[in-house]
Amino acid sequence: MRSACRPLLLALLLSALAIPAPARAADAAFTQFIASLWPEAQAAGVSRETFDRETRGLEPDYKLPDLALRGRPATGASAQPEFVSVPADYVKESTIARLAAEGRQLRQKYQAALDRIEAHFGVPGTMVLAIWGRETDYGRYQNRYDTLRVVATQAYAGRRKEQFREEFILALKILDEGAVARKDFRSSWAGATGLTQFLPSEYFKHGVDLDGDGRVDIWHSVPDALGSAAKQLADKGWQPGVRWAYEVRAPANVDCTMGVPEVQRPIGEWLRAGFTPVRGAQLSGAEQAQPASLLQPEGIYGPSFLTTKNYFVIKEYNFSDLYVLFVGHLSDRMTRPEPFATPWSASTQLRTTSVEEMQKHLARLGLYADKIDGKAGMLTRSALGAYQKSAGLKLDCWPSEAVLQSMRAGR
Repeated sequence: MRSACRPLLLALLLSALAIPAPARAADAAFTQFIASLWPEAQAAGVSRETFDRETRGLEPDYKLPDLALRGRPATGASAQPEFVSVPADYVKESTIARLAAEGRQLRQKYQAALDRIEAHFGVPGTMVLAIWGRETDYGRYQNRYDTLRVVATQAYAGRRKEQFREEFILALKILDEGAVARKDFRSSWAGATGLTQFLPSEYFKHGVDLDGDGRVDIWHSVPDALGSAAKQLADKGWQPGVRWAYEVRAPANVDCTMGVPEVQRPIGEWLRAGFTPVRGAQLSGAEQAQPASLLQPEGIYGPSFLTTKNYFVIKEYNFSDLYVLFVGHLSDRMTRPEPFATPWSASTQLRTTSVEEMQKHLARLGLYADKIDGKAGMLTRSALGAYQKSAGLKLDCWPSEAVLQSMRAGR
Protein backbone atom coordinates (compact mmCIF):
# COMPACT_ATOMS: atom_id res chain seq x y z
CA MET A 1 0.00 0.00 0.00
CA ARG A 2 2.85 2.36 0.94
CA SER A 3 4.76 1.68 -2.31
CA ALA A 4 1.58 2.25 -4.31
CA CYS A 5 1.15 5.66 -2.69
CA ARG A 6 4.68 6.82 -3.47
CA PRO A 7 4.14 7.44 -7.23
CA LEU A 8 0.98 9.37 -6.47
CA LEU A 9 2.71 11.47 -3.80
CA LEU A 10 5.65 12.10 -6.13
CA ALA A 11 3.30 13.15 -8.93
CA LEU A 12 1.48 15.53 -6.60
CA LEU A 13 4.77 17.00 -5.43
CA LEU A 14 6.06 17.51 -8.96
CA SER A 15 2.73 19.02 -9.95
CA ALA A 16 2.98 21.51 -7.08
CA LEU A 17 6.49 22.51 -8.10
CA ALA A 18 5.90 22.64 -11.83
CA ILE A 19 5.22 25.85 -13.77
CA PRO A 20 1.53 26.02 -14.73
CA ALA A 21 0.82 25.05 -18.31
CA PRO A 22 -0.51 28.50 -19.33
CA ALA A 23 2.78 30.08 -18.21
CA ARG A 24 4.83 27.50 -20.15
CA ALA A 25 2.70 28.16 -23.22
CA ALA A 26 3.02 31.92 -22.81
CA ASP A 27 6.79 31.68 -22.42
CA ALA A 28 7.05 29.47 -25.51
CA ALA A 29 5.02 32.05 -27.40
CA PHE A 30 7.38 34.76 -26.12
CA THR A 31 10.38 32.83 -27.45
CA GLN A 32 8.68 32.46 -30.82
CA PHE A 33 7.83 36.16 -30.83
CA ILE A 34 11.44 37.14 -30.19
CA ALA A 35 12.67 34.80 -32.92
CA SER A 36 10.20 36.35 -35.34
CA LEU A 37 11.88 39.74 -34.91
CA TRP A 38 15.15 38.67 -36.53
CA PRO A 39 14.26 40.10 -39.99
CA GLU A 40 13.60 43.52 -38.41
CA ALA A 41 16.82 43.35 -36.42
CA GLN A 42 18.74 42.34 -39.54
CA ALA A 43 17.24 45.25 -41.47
CA ALA A 44 18.40 47.59 -38.67
CA GLY A 45 21.96 46.31 -39.08
CA VAL A 46 22.11 43.92 -36.12
CA SER A 47 24.39 40.94 -36.75
CA ARG A 48 23.08 37.40 -36.47
CA GLU A 49 25.76 36.66 -33.90
CA THR A 50 24.58 39.48 -31.64
CA PHE A 51 20.92 38.58 -32.08
CA ASP A 52 21.48 34.93 -31.16
CA ARG A 53 23.83 35.71 -28.26
CA GLU A 54 21.64 38.37 -26.65
CA THR A 55 18.30 36.60 -27.10
CA ARG A 56 19.50 33.11 -26.11
CA GLY A 57 17.67 32.21 -22.90
CA LEU A 58 15.89 35.57 -22.79
CA GLU A 59 12.81 35.31 -20.61
CA PRO A 60 9.91 37.72 -20.10
CA ASP A 61 9.45 39.58 -16.83
CA TYR A 62 5.74 39.39 -16.13
CA LYS A 63 6.13 41.38 -12.92
CA LEU A 64 6.72 44.60 -14.85
CA PRO A 65 4.04 47.29 -14.67
CA ASP A 66 1.88 48.28 -17.63
CA LEU A 67 1.44 44.79 -19.11
CA ALA A 68 -1.69 43.36 -20.73
CA LEU A 69 -1.02 39.68 -21.43
CA ARG A 70 -3.88 37.51 -22.65
CA GLY A 71 -5.06 35.15 -19.94
CA ARG A 72 -3.47 37.20 -17.16
CA PRO A 73 -4.74 40.20 -15.20
CA ALA A 74 -3.43 43.53 -16.41
CA THR A 75 -0.61 44.72 -14.17
CA GLY A 76 -1.53 48.42 -14.43
CA ALA A 77 0.86 51.33 -14.66
CA SER A 78 3.45 51.81 -11.97
CA ALA A 79 2.58 54.23 -9.20
CA GLN A 80 5.13 56.79 -10.31
CA PRO A 81 5.82 59.37 -7.59
CA GLU A 82 5.28 62.20 -10.08
CA PHE A 83 1.59 61.29 -10.21
CA VAL A 84 0.76 60.03 -6.71
CA SER A 85 2.76 62.37 -4.44
CA VAL A 86 1.57 65.75 -3.26
CA PRO A 87 3.87 68.52 -4.55
CA ALA A 88 5.51 69.13 -1.15
CA ASP A 89 6.62 65.50 -1.00
CA TYR A 90 7.84 65.34 -4.59
CA VAL A 91 9.50 68.78 -4.81
CA LYS A 92 10.90 68.28 -1.33
CA GLU A 93 12.89 71.23 -0.04
CA SER A 94 15.55 69.13 1.70
CA THR A 95 16.12 67.12 -1.47
CA ILE A 96 16.23 70.21 -3.68
CA ALA A 97 18.70 71.92 -1.33
CA ARG A 98 20.99 68.86 -1.26
CA LEU A 99 20.97 68.39 -5.02
CA ALA A 100 21.44 72.11 -5.64
CA ALA A 101 24.51 72.24 -3.39
CA GLU A 102 26.02 69.24 -5.13
CA GLY A 103 25.02 70.64 -8.51
CA ARG A 104 27.02 73.79 -7.83
CA GLN A 105 30.11 71.66 -7.20
CA LEU A 106 29.49 69.56 -10.31
CA ARG A 107 29.03 72.72 -12.31
CA GLN A 108 32.60 73.70 -11.47
CA LYS A 109 33.92 70.18 -12.11
CA TYR A 110 32.32 69.92 -15.56
CA GLN A 111 32.50 73.62 -16.47
CA ALA A 112 34.29 73.01 -19.79
CA ALA A 113 31.69 70.49 -20.96
CA LEU A 114 28.81 72.68 -19.78
CA ASP A 115 30.27 75.68 -21.61
CA ARG A 116 30.30 73.65 -24.84
CA ILE A 117 26.74 72.53 -24.20
CA GLU A 118 25.49 76.07 -23.67
CA ALA A 119 27.36 77.38 -26.71
CA HIS A 120 26.21 74.61 -29.05
CA PHE A 121 22.67 73.83 -27.86
CA GLY A 122 21.63 76.99 -26.01
CA VAL A 123 20.53 74.93 -22.99
CA PRO A 124 21.76 76.13 -19.57
CA GLY A 125 24.29 73.83 -17.95
CA THR A 126 22.29 73.94 -14.73
CA MET A 127 19.27 72.53 -16.57
CA VAL A 128 21.03 69.36 -17.75
CA LEU A 129 22.67 68.99 -14.34
CA ALA A 130 19.18 69.17 -12.82
CA ILE A 131 17.93 66.43 -15.16
CA TRP A 132 20.90 64.27 -14.15
CA GLY A 133 20.18 64.94 -10.48
CA ARG A 134 16.49 64.12 -10.80
CA GLU A 135 16.89 61.06 -12.99
CA THR A 136 19.68 59.17 -11.22
CA ASP A 137 20.78 61.28 -8.24
CA TYR A 138 23.93 62.28 -10.15
CA GLY A 139 24.63 58.66 -11.02
CA ARG A 140 24.21 57.19 -7.54
CA TYR A 141 20.90 55.50 -8.37
CA GLN A 142 21.41 52.18 -10.13
CA ASN A 143 18.59 50.97 -12.37
CA ARG A 144 17.21 47.57 -11.36
CA TYR A 145 16.28 46.01 -14.66
CA ASP A 146 17.99 44.38 -17.65
CA THR A 147 17.10 46.79 -20.45
CA LEU A 148 16.82 44.14 -23.17
CA ARG A 149 14.51 42.01 -21.04
CA VAL A 150 12.34 45.03 -20.22
CA VAL A 151 11.85 46.19 -23.81
CA ALA A 152 11.36 42.61 -25.03
CA THR A 153 8.65 41.99 -22.41
CA GLN A 154 6.94 45.31 -23.15
CA ALA A 155 7.06 44.57 -26.89
CA TYR A 156 5.41 41.21 -26.31
CA ALA A 157 2.95 41.90 -23.52
CA GLY A 158 2.85 45.64 -22.87
CA ARG A 159 0.19 48.21 -23.61
CA ARG A 160 2.46 49.95 -26.12
CA LYS A 161 3.67 46.96 -28.10
CA GLU A 162 4.56 48.74 -31.34
CA GLN A 163 6.63 51.38 -29.58
CA PHE A 164 8.59 48.80 -27.61
CA ARG A 165 9.04 46.56 -30.63
CA GLU A 166 11.18 49.38 -32.06
CA GLU A 167 12.90 49.90 -28.71
CA PHE A 168 13.82 46.20 -28.59
CA ILE A 169 15.39 46.29 -32.04
CA LEU A 170 17.32 49.43 -31.18
CA ALA A 171 18.44 47.99 -27.84
CA LEU A 172 19.95 45.07 -29.81
CA LYS A 173 21.60 47.59 -32.10
CA ILE A 174 23.17 49.37 -29.11
CA LEU A 175 24.62 46.05 -27.95
CA ASP A 176 25.71 45.12 -31.48
CA GLU A 177 27.63 48.38 -31.81
CA GLY A 178 29.38 47.76 -28.49
CA ALA A 179 28.15 51.04 -26.99
CA VAL A 180 27.62 49.35 -23.62
CA ALA A 181 28.13 45.89 -22.13
CA ARG A 182 24.99 43.89 -21.37
CA LYS A 183 25.80 43.89 -17.64
CA ASP A 184 25.83 47.71 -17.64
CA PHE A 185 22.76 48.02 -19.87
CA ARG A 186 20.32 48.59 -17.00
CA SER A 187 17.06 50.53 -17.08
CA SER A 188 13.87 51.54 -15.36
CA TRP A 189 10.78 49.33 -15.70
CA ALA A 190 9.89 51.38 -18.79
CA GLY A 191 13.23 50.93 -20.56
CA ALA A 192 14.91 54.29 -19.81
CA THR A 193 18.67 53.81 -19.45
CA GLY A 194 21.84 55.75 -18.72
CA LEU A 195 22.75 58.64 -16.42
CA THR A 196 20.04 60.86 -17.89
CA GLN A 197 17.54 58.08 -18.71
CA PHE A 198 17.10 57.62 -22.46
CA LEU A 199 15.03 55.07 -24.31
CA PRO A 200 17.09 53.26 -26.97
CA SER A 201 15.37 55.28 -29.71
CA GLU A 202 16.30 58.52 -27.90
CA TYR A 203 19.91 57.35 -27.71
CA PHE A 204 20.06 57.14 -31.50
CA LYS A 205 18.12 60.37 -32.06
CA HIS A 206 19.86 62.58 -29.55
CA GLY A 207 23.07 60.87 -28.43
CA VAL A 208 26.19 63.10 -28.44
CA ASP A 209 29.87 62.20 -28.17
CA LEU A 210 30.77 65.31 -26.20
CA ASP A 211 33.97 63.96 -24.69
CA GLY A 212 35.34 63.20 -28.17
CA ASP A 213 36.38 59.58 -27.57
CA GLY A 214 34.59 58.35 -30.70
CA ARG A 215 31.51 56.82 -29.08
CA VAL A 216 28.34 57.95 -27.36
CA ASP A 217 28.41 56.63 -23.80
CA ILE A 218 25.48 57.87 -21.72
CA TRP A 219 26.16 55.21 -19.06
CA HIS A 220 29.67 56.19 -17.95
CA SER A 221 30.60 59.52 -19.59
CA VAL A 222 29.06 62.49 -17.78
CA PRO A 223 29.83 64.90 -20.68
CA ASP A 224 28.15 62.53 -23.16
CA ALA A 225 25.09 62.08 -20.92
CA LEU A 226 24.69 65.81 -20.29
CA GLY A 227 25.34 66.71 -23.93
CA SER A 228 22.77 64.15 -25.06
CA ALA A 229 20.18 65.54 -22.63
CA ALA A 230 20.85 69.04 -23.99
CA LYS A 231 20.53 67.86 -27.58
CA GLN A 232 17.22 66.18 -26.78
CA LEU A 233 15.88 69.43 -25.34
CA ALA A 234 17.22 71.42 -28.30
CA ASP A 235 15.76 68.94 -30.80
CA LYS A 236 12.38 69.30 -29.11
CA GLY A 237 12.38 73.07 -29.47
CA TRP A 238 14.31 74.61 -26.58
CA GLN A 239 14.47 78.40 -26.92
CA PRO A 240 17.84 79.81 -25.78
CA GLY A 241 17.67 82.68 -23.32
CA VAL A 242 14.07 81.95 -22.27
CA ARG A 243 13.23 80.94 -18.71
CA TRP A 244 11.26 77.74 -18.13
CA ALA A 245 8.68 79.49 -15.91
CA TYR A 246 8.02 82.48 -13.65
CA GLU A 247 6.54 82.07 -10.20
CA VAL A 248 3.73 84.60 -9.69
CA ARG A 249 1.07 85.47 -7.16
CA ALA A 250 -2.39 84.96 -8.61
CA PRO A 251 -5.21 87.45 -8.02
CA ALA A 252 -7.85 86.44 -5.49
CA ASN A 253 -10.49 86.03 -8.21
CA VAL A 254 -8.33 83.78 -10.43
CA ASP A 255 -10.24 81.38 -12.69
CA CYS A 256 -8.16 78.24 -12.26
CA THR A 257 -9.84 76.55 -15.23
CA MET A 258 -7.59 78.70 -17.42
CA GLY A 259 -4.61 76.58 -16.33
CA VAL A 260 -4.26 74.60 -19.56
CA PRO A 261 -1.65 74.76 -22.33
CA GLU A 262 -4.24 75.96 -24.84
CA VAL A 263 -4.79 79.22 -22.93
CA GLN A 264 -1.72 81.25 -23.85
CA ARG A 265 -1.23 84.97 -23.41
CA PRO A 266 1.79 87.27 -23.44
CA ILE A 267 3.23 87.45 -19.94
CA GLY A 268 2.55 91.21 -19.90
CA GLU A 269 -1.15 90.50 -20.39
CA TRP A 270 -1.17 88.12 -17.41
CA LEU A 271 0.52 90.82 -15.34
CA ARG A 272 -2.09 93.38 -16.34
CA ALA A 273 -4.78 90.89 -15.27
CA GLY A 274 -3.42 90.94 -11.72
CA PHE A 275 -0.69 88.30 -11.66
CA THR A 276 2.46 89.64 -10.00
CA PRO A 277 6.01 88.23 -10.09
CA VAL A 278 7.17 87.03 -6.67
CA ARG A 279 9.68 89.00 -4.61
CA GLY A 280 9.08 92.09 -6.72
CA ALA A 281 10.95 90.79 -9.76
CA GLN A 282 11.02 93.17 -12.71
CA LEU A 283 10.44 91.58 -16.14
CA SER A 284 11.92 93.11 -19.25
CA GLY A 285 9.84 94.05 -22.27
CA ALA A 286 11.14 90.99 -24.13
CA GLU A 287 10.11 88.76 -21.22
CA GLN A 288 6.65 90.32 -21.03
CA ALA A 289 6.16 89.67 -24.75
CA GLN A 290 6.72 85.92 -24.33
CA PRO A 291 3.59 83.74 -24.55
CA ALA A 292 2.87 81.79 -21.38
CA SER A 293 0.29 79.47 -19.84
CA LEU A 294 -0.94 79.42 -16.25
CA LEU A 295 0.09 76.48 -14.06
CA GLN A 296 -1.40 75.91 -10.61
CA PRO A 297 -0.26 72.43 -9.49
CA GLU A 298 -2.39 72.58 -6.30
CA GLY A 299 -5.27 74.45 -7.81
CA ILE A 300 -5.70 77.81 -6.09
CA TYR A 301 -3.84 76.76 -2.94
CA GLY A 302 -0.12 76.50 -3.66
CA PRO A 303 2.35 78.34 -5.90
CA SER A 304 1.27 79.65 -9.30
CA PHE A 305 3.48 79.84 -12.39
CA LEU A 306 3.48 81.35 -15.85
CA THR A 307 5.04 78.65 -18.03
CA THR A 308 6.89 79.35 -21.26
CA LYS A 309 7.58 77.22 -24.32
CA ASN A 310 10.62 75.76 -22.55
CA TYR A 311 8.41 74.40 -19.76
CA PHE A 312 6.65 72.22 -22.30
CA VAL A 313 9.95 71.19 -23.87
CA ILE A 314 11.04 69.78 -20.51
CA LYS A 315 7.64 68.14 -20.26
CA GLU A 316 8.48 66.15 -23.39
CA TYR A 317 11.39 64.69 -21.43
CA ASN A 318 8.95 63.59 -18.72
CA PHE A 319 5.22 64.35 -18.99
CA SER A 320 4.65 65.11 -15.30
CA ASP A 321 4.15 68.72 -14.20
CA LEU A 322 5.84 67.92 -10.89
CA TYR A 323 8.87 66.54 -12.74
CA VAL A 324 9.21 69.79 -14.69
CA LEU A 325 8.80 71.84 -11.52
CA PHE A 326 11.46 69.76 -9.78
CA VAL A 327 13.97 70.03 -12.63
CA GLY A 328 13.29 73.70 -13.37
CA HIS A 329 13.43 74.71 -9.72
CA LEU A 330 16.57 72.66 -9.09
CA SER A 331 18.23 74.36 -12.06
CA ASP A 332 17.31 77.77 -10.61
CA ARG A 333 18.58 76.86 -7.15
CA MET A 334 22.06 76.23 -8.48
CA THR A 335 22.36 79.97 -9.16
CA ARG A 336 19.74 81.47 -6.80
CA PRO A 337 19.21 80.20 -3.24
CA GLU A 338 15.52 81.06 -2.74
CA PRO A 339 12.84 78.36 -2.45
CA PHE A 340 9.41 78.93 -3.95
CA ALA A 341 7.89 82.11 -2.48
CA THR A 342 4.49 80.50 -1.89
CA PRO A 343 4.55 77.29 0.17
CA TRP A 344 2.82 74.08 -0.88
CA SER A 345 -0.32 73.39 1.12
CA ALA A 346 -1.93 70.10 0.05
CA SER A 347 -1.37 67.23 2.48
CA THR A 348 -3.21 64.44 0.67
CA GLN A 349 -3.52 63.23 -2.90
CA LEU A 350 -6.40 61.12 -4.16
CA ARG A 351 -5.58 57.55 -5.08
CA THR A 352 -5.01 56.86 -8.74
CA THR A 353 -8.23 54.83 -8.92
CA SER A 354 -10.21 57.75 -7.44
CA VAL A 355 -8.75 60.23 -9.93
CA GLU A 356 -9.57 57.76 -12.71
CA GLU A 357 -13.17 57.55 -11.48
CA MET A 358 -13.28 61.35 -11.44
CA GLN A 359 -11.94 61.51 -15.02
CA LYS A 360 -14.59 59.05 -16.22
CA HIS A 361 -17.32 61.13 -14.62
CA LEU A 362 -15.95 64.33 -16.16
CA ALA A 363 -15.73 62.60 -19.55
CA ARG A 364 -19.38 61.49 -19.33
CA LEU A 365 -20.33 65.11 -18.70
CA GLY A 366 -18.34 66.23 -21.74
CA LEU A 367 -15.89 68.23 -19.64
CA TYR A 368 -12.84 66.02 -20.20
CA ALA A 369 -11.56 64.43 -23.40
CA ASP A 370 -8.03 63.33 -22.53
CA LYS A 371 -6.70 59.96 -21.32
CA ILE A 372 -8.35 58.12 -18.44
CA ASP A 373 -5.12 57.44 -16.58
CA GLY A 374 -5.67 58.43 -12.95
CA LYS A 375 -3.19 61.30 -13.20
CA ALA A 376 -4.43 64.71 -12.09
CA GLY A 377 -2.60 66.85 -14.62
CA MET A 378 -3.44 70.26 -16.10
CA LEU A 379 -6.39 69.08 -18.20
CA THR A 380 -7.93 67.07 -15.37
CA ARG A 381 -7.66 69.98 -12.93
CA SER A 382 -9.23 72.39 -15.43
CA ALA A 383 -12.10 69.99 -16.18
CA LEU A 384 -12.61 69.54 -12.46
CA GLY A 385 -12.88 73.30 -12.11
CA ALA A 386 -15.51 73.37 -14.85
CA TYR A 387 -17.47 70.73 -12.92
CA GLN A 388 -17.19 72.77 -9.72
CA LYS A 389 -18.61 75.78 -11.55
CA SER A 390 -21.56 73.79 -12.89
CA ALA A 391 -22.26 72.13 -9.53
CA GLY A 392 -22.07 75.36 -7.55
CA LEU A 393 -19.04 74.17 -5.56
CA LYS A 394 -16.03 76.18 -4.47
CA LEU A 395 -13.80 76.72 -7.49
CA ASP A 396 -10.33 75.46 -6.54
CA CYS A 397 -9.43 72.92 -9.30
CA TRP A 398 -8.10 70.44 -6.75
CA PRO A 399 -9.21 66.77 -6.87
CA SER A 400 -10.50 66.15 -3.35
CA GLU A 401 -12.59 63.42 -1.79
CA ALA A 402 -15.41 65.94 -1.24
CA VAL A 403 -15.64 66.70 -4.97
CA LEU A 404 -15.57 62.98 -5.79
CA GLN A 405 -18.43 62.36 -3.36
CA SER A 406 -20.39 65.17 -5.03
CA MET A 407 -19.91 63.48 -8.40
CA ARG A 408 -21.06 60.14 -7.02
CA ALA A 409 -24.13 61.72 -5.45
CA GLY A 410 -25.06 63.44 -8.68
CA ARG A 411 -25.27 60.26 -10.75
